[in-house]
Amino acid sequence: MSEKIIDLNKTVYEITEKFPEVIDILCQVGLIDIKNPNLRKTAGRFVTIPKGAQMHHIELDTIKDELIKNGFTIK
Repeated sequence: MSEKIIDLNKTVYEITEKFPEVIDILCQVGLIDIKNPNLRKTAGRFVTIPKGAQMHHIELDTIKDELIKNGFTIK
């Protein structure tokens, strides 16, 4: 089994293409726009998780904690 590493410098699109399960995780913490496939394929190509957190006024540590809880390593 390969390690699930998320590089926060990658775009939301890149991360969700590699790890589709991240969509539900990010939605649970408040990034609900991520459920929209068209938005993910357009704006998601430019937005990183930290930028999305800032735009939605969500603490980045909250997102990191949730990803770690779901078996991801944050880079």
